Amino acid sequence: MSGSTDYFELLGLPTHLAIDTEDLQRRFYDLSRKFHPDKFARKSEAERQVSLDTSSLLNDAYRTLRDPVKRAEYVLKQQGFDIGEQRSKDVPPELLEEVFELNMALEELRGGDESARPQLVKAGEYFTAMLADVDRQLVVLFAKHDAHPGHETLGEIRGVLNRRKYILNLVNEVSSALSVK
Repeated sequence: MSGSTDYFELLGLPTHLAIDTEDLQRRFYDLSRKFHPDKFARKSEAERQVSLDTSSLLNDAYRTLRDPVKRAEYVLKQQGFDIGEQRSKDVPPELLEEVFELNMALEELRGGDESARPQLVKAGEYFTAMLADVDRQLVVLFAKHDAHPGHETLGEIRGVLNRRKYILNLVNEVSSALSVK
């Protein structure tokens, strides 16, 4: 190990947003076996510590890189992009009307008006479909970035990720409201 903390380098992968997750898993398991703390039980304290640190770093790298959204956020952060938390005031403009109607229906349901439930089911389906569309957009943008890396494409990815976070919050909010009887 070179002591690298770059997750892609650590796992011997090119810095790409679209990766072969089976290859990632194979590399992770191979390195995990190589650096497993049990193999270092009879080694010096320094070697045992390196084993523990490397195993921990490998686990973090694998958890991050196996998830497309976390992987994209990791690359954005490495490239100096702010990936802060989505704020409720950052409503994508094209969703303003839907969010207003959703909030009204949520209030009605929370107030005991069960007639709002079908509207919420429909909203949940709508936002879930929207989330799937955003994920398809990310696949296209990942390929675009991998073919021609650059800040412009990363900026587009960041925008789509922000939109995705917002939509995912809506999906979760609807799901939570519908699960309460």
